[in-house]
Amino acid sequence: MSNPNDASTQKYLSFKEIAAYSLGLFGFQAIVGLLFTYQAEFSGSILGANVIIVAILILVAKIVSAAADPVVGNLMDRSKSKLGKFKSMIVYSLAPLLITTAIIFVKVPFKGVGLYVWIFIVSLIWSIAMTMGDVPSQGIAAALTPNPTERTNVVSISNTFKQVGFSACAVIVPIVCLIIPEGSKVLVKKGEQDAPMISTEFLFVGILTAIFGCVLFALIPLINKERVTTASSETVGFKEMFAALKSNKPFMLVIISYFLGFGRQMAMGIQVQAATIILGSQNLVVVLGIVTAVGSMISMALCPFLIKKLNERNAYILLSVYGFAASIFSFAVGHFWFQNPKNLVLTILFYASLFLIGLQFGAVTLMPMIMTADCVDAYEYETGKRNEGACYSILTLTIKVCLALGMAVGLVFVGASGYYDALNAQDFSNCNKDIIFFAYTALPGILALLSIFPMLKYDIYGEKKAKISSELAARRD
Repeated sequence: MSNPNDASTQKYLSFKEIAAYSLGLFGFQAIVGLLFTYQAEFSGSILGANVIIVAILILVAKIVSAAADPVVGNLMDRSKSKLGKFKSMIVYSLAPLLITTAIIFVKVPFKGVGLYVWIFIVSLIWSIAMTMGDVPSQGIAAALTPNPTERTNVVSISNTFKQVGFSACAVIVPIVCLIIPEGSKVLVKKGEQDAPMISTEFLFVGILTAIFGCVLFALIPLINKERVTTASSETVGFKEMFAALKSNKPFMLVIISYFLGFGRQMAMGIQVQAATIILGSQNLVVVLGIVTAVGSMISMALCPFLIKKLNERNAYILLSVYGFAASIFSFAVGHFWFQNPKNLVLTILFYASLFLIGLQFGAVTLMPMIMTADCVDAYEYETGKRNEGACYSILTLTIKVCLALGMAVGLVFVGASGYYDALNAQDFSNCNKDIIFFAYTALPGILALLSIFPMLKYDIYGEKKAKISSELAARRD
């Protein structure tokens, strides 16, 4: 019989399982990244839709589909599948996710209102299919191991793979474009620009990414084990589920904090506009993305070290304060660089400041996931019941709503800046740039600072967390 006091040191996960979970999330995010990056472009250039209307429809579909998160969570909490409540839901998500990802890139003959109805419906169905995979793939992190330190490490590693997976389309798309015969392309005059993607290329990209992503995603239910099982077989309805969430005070503090920091999602929502107005081309969005992403991946790799030295709450607070300072610094540097873009020192400082902003994002993105797993343990410690499905469904719902809210607020600043008039005239003033860059940097930093206040009351860390883990290990032994 194992010693219950060894719960925080015993290793449960093999390298094979960590790799399977990480690659699974990589594959899932490859699909998500493709849709976020290319769906609007396909709708505009191939289907002939107004991309602004498409953006609104996709935004509404995300918000509407967010209602599916607690539904999926409740279904998981009620599940009695021998495969496991998380793994079974992931299996159920594979077929609809694969099919809808491909369908979105089909060139349909619809025009006018019919076209927009089609775009909204397929976007909504895809979003629901995505939710079916997203909620359990996040929630299973709390069930892979009862060792909180090991759980922190696997979440850190897997989320680094998620970050890379989200950008995988940048590699997949060029490969597909090389495969498609040049003779089938819509040609442009030699020397002007590269030939635009055609409908066949979009469809091949959709099918290839869907198959590639789903095969990797299937590794999670195929290889991983759910070691932390529900302590009670009692099932709950929506009323009981939300009552349980309301009684989980630490978890609600995590959710409130995430909402207050919704500005962190803003930069992603207006990155194309920022690249266009600041760097001169929307194709240079990859430059903004890479510079910030490098910082994010470094911070995710450092996350376990920060937690070990500071604990989750203090690490979150420190990174939020740092994020505020880095964001204000970046905005100030950008303001002066816009006035003198040929200044080498300011140019170096500009890109360095974006890298410094990125150092907060990865760890702050990971922390709510780790804290949610700890809150699930705390809830079981107090009540004898586990509700990972409910908690992670609310967390993913919160993430989606914050993403939509961040995008909406960011686009308000884009509109207020006079971006579209300046774009048509191809004449961006420093004032245009300052307004958009404020939404891209300073405002997210200000909101990040606000998000620390709920965290001041969060107490699942240090000795209390160790006591909970030890006691739960003793109960399960």
